[in-house]
Amino acid sequence: MVNIAICGANGKMGRVIHSVISGRDDCTVVAGIDKLTDAYADFRIYEKPQDMTEKPDVIIDFSHPSVLDDLLSYCLANGTPLVLSTTGYSDEQIVQIKKAAEQIPLFFSFNMSLGINLLANLAKSAVKILGGQFDIEIVEKHHNQKIDAPSGTAIMLANAINETMDEQYNYVYDRHSRRQKREKNEIGMHAIRGGTIVGEHDIIFAGRDEVITLSHSAASKEVFAVGAVNAAVYLKGKTPGLYDMSALIENK
Repeated sequence: MVNIAICGANGKMGRVIHSVISGRDDCTVVAGIDKLTDAYADFRIYEKPQDMTEKPDVIIDFSHPSVLDDLLSYCLANGTPLVLSTTGYSDEQIVQIKKAAEQIPLFFSFNMSLGINLLANLAKSAVKILGGQFDIEIVEKHHNQKIDAPSGTAIMLANAINETMDEQYNYVYDRHSRRQKREKNEIGMHAIRGGTIVGEHDIIFAGRDEVITLSHSAASKEVFAVGAVNAAVYLKGKTPGLYDMSALIENK
């Protein structure tokens, strides 16, 4: 049995994670962390991780980048594995995450959906065949409450493509101020915000007289919660290191 604490327990994703865990028999929620400490289930919710009296096996974070310092401080002090599912981290915070992973097991992914990570693998295979002959554009769509743009997932997909092609691409986020033709070594990144779109990502390979599109659409937030819980169960007992969804894919 994996004892899990949910950071962001009173948020939408925190509640979905609790619902997912409630339907499993290999893990349970022992505590929550949130600025709002009103309990809605049979576990206590604390304002900060340092306030917890319980000792979770793993913490799942679906809150806000501003919580990172407190989380890392607690996990490093207690040797607690951490699943980071929050987006919008700065470059400096990502450096912090990587450094912490030298001392604790740390699972970090811009997107916890198994399907999205399969999409990234397909994109890697596609660019090996099409790269140099096809222009690449990424279009992401999310709900009107999402703050960061482009999405962390779109950046993850672009990075996967770029790493496969020895970092030869530059990312272009806005063509409004660019009065020039498209360059071959660009990956265009486009963000759409509206309604209640959970998350849609298209990778477009546009060549001479043909277009290939790889797509993923999430119908509910539950796909991300399921991935985060799978990551937490996977992480218990692991040695220090930085883990991502490719580890789960290989483990299946």
